[in-house]
Parts: sequence; C-alpha cells; structure tokens
Amino acid sequence: MKNISILVPEGAVLSSIADPQYMFTAANKLLVQSGREAMFNVQLAGLKREVVLNNGSFSIHTDHLLEEISKTDLIIIPALSGDMKNAVEINRDLIPWIVDQYKNGSEVASLCIGAFLLAATGLMKGKQCSTHWLYANEFSHMYPDVVLAGDKVVTDQNGLYSSGGATSLWNLLLYLVEKYTGRETAILASKFFLLDIGRSSQSPFIMFRGQKDHEDEIIKNAQEYIEQNYNDMLTVDRLSDLFGIGRRTFERRFKKATNNTVVEYTQRVKIEAAKKELESGRKNVNEVMFEVGYTDTKAFRDVFRKITGMSPVDYRNKYN
Repeated sequence: MKNISILVPEGAVLSSIADPQYMFTAANKLLVQSGREAMFNVQLAGLKREVVLNNGSFSIHTDHLLEEISKTDLIIIPALSGDMKNAVEINRDLIPWIVDQYKNGSEVASLCIGAFLLAATGLMKGKQCSTHWLYANEFSHMYPDVVLAGDKVVTDQNGLYSSGGATSLWNLLLYLVEKYTGRETAILASKFFLLDIGRSSQSPFIMFRGQKDHEDEIIKNAQEYIEQNYNDMLTVDRLSDLFGIGRRTFERRFKKATNNTVVEYTQRVKIEAAKKELESGRKNVNEVMFEVGYTDTKAFRDVFRKITGMSPVDYRNKYN
C-alpha cells in the first residue's frame, strides 16, 4: 500500500487537489476489478484542519495535519493561484516537511504551477522541471538554478516529478499510476478518463509573447523591432548595428534579458506569426513561410517542428 499525501496549500487550485484524489481512487477500483488489491491510501494533508479556497467559495477539510504524518510515499503539490512570489511565501511553512519527507524516501510531484513551490524547496537545483508555459519566464527568473523544461508534459528526476500546464497534470498522474501499478492499469485509467497516454509535449499549445519583464530598455526596443519586422531577413549584425552596440555585447545583453539568444528569439517570433496565419488564414504553408521571412522550405519546417513539436502541415490541419 502506497500512501499518497495531497497537500492543501493556501490559495491552491481546487481541481488540482480533487483530480489526483480522483485518479488514485479510480486506480484502486480498476485494480480491484482486475483481481488485484487496491494499492493507494489517498489522504489530504496540510497545516490546518480546514483550508478556505477561492475567496471563500470552497473549503477543504484535510484528513491529517502534516505533524501527524511521519512517513508518506508520494507528496502531490497542487497548482497555486495568484501572484507566485506571494503564493510561495504564504506556503513557506510547508517546505521543511516536504524536504524532510523527500530525504526520508518520499517522492514529490508538482502539478502545473505547483512547480514554484517545489522549486522553492531547493530540491530541484540543477534538475529539469516543467510548469505552465505561460509562467515559464517568471519561473526562470525566480529559480535560475533549475533547468526549465518548458516544452515537456512530464519530468522525472530522482523521485521528483513535475507536469506542464493545466490539464497536462492528468498525464503526470497517469504516468505515476503506470510507474506504481504497471502498464495495464495505466491503459485502463487512460480509457476511463479519456486521456492520451502518449502525450509528451506541450509545445503545440505554447503562445510566444516575448520576455519583456526586464530593465534593459535598448534590448526591449530590439525585441519590439524584431516583432514588428519579423518578415525581414533579420541578422545579429544588422540588429547590433541598428542599436549601436557591438555584436558580442548585444548578444550577451539580449540573452541575459530574455533567456533567449537573438536567433532563438527571432525564430520564435517568426514561428508565432506563422502559427497565427496557419490557424486562421487561407494561405498554404509556402505562402506563410515567405510571409514570415523564410525562403528555405527545409529550414522553415525544421525550426517550426523544433518550436511546436509538429510540422507546419500537421499544425494547420489540427488548428485551422
């Protein structure tokens, strides 16, 4: 029997508490139906007996206080809400218990932007971690010593797990069910919940909005220039000359401010424009390619696939 402790932090997203409870409870039923014993003891755990969520709309009664749990096998950190720095701060008292349990053999899994609280434990230093793509820049700034795997739906690093954004938490839960019970039960669970068991990337869902939460005004101007002139042939030399900065200095400042190289940023802006055309327009892939400044079909296809995880044709067929 594995003890699953689902944390109930202040400001947690209700569904990310209810969903893992539902998944592991359903897995127990599927195991029993297949002639095996139930494997999971699912409990809600927190610092209080009752935690009020969503500005008082809901309240959750925990099964156990943290001080009552001496040993657990898996800790689930649900998604948080609101300002992430504040969300982590008001839940800081959860961190010592999480760290102690991990050092005592427990595994820890964060769902969506619960990754911010997991990273705050220090356990993810130097390790890969995923989170909702919309919060990727903020996560990187808050935790520069964590390797952000922004395109991944699931990460697994030495008993520390994370999921991508929103509904991808179900893929992590399915991954954990498979790890603990085997492929057969995971397939049954995927059919019960109508989940794609092979989903591994959140890249097709990422919308690039630029990284401008920095103080380097010249680099901000360069970003805006790229975004307004993405259909031109933009080179690092041209941009550095335009803004009166030496190439090496320009590249260093750009990378520091945006977490992307100039080339990466330009590619992402061009591909985001291409995605919008493919989603809503009637142009074919070649027309879109020329419109966003590419002349080499293979180069465009390779960059598009690298950023979105799909070919331009597949993307158009899926979202147009």
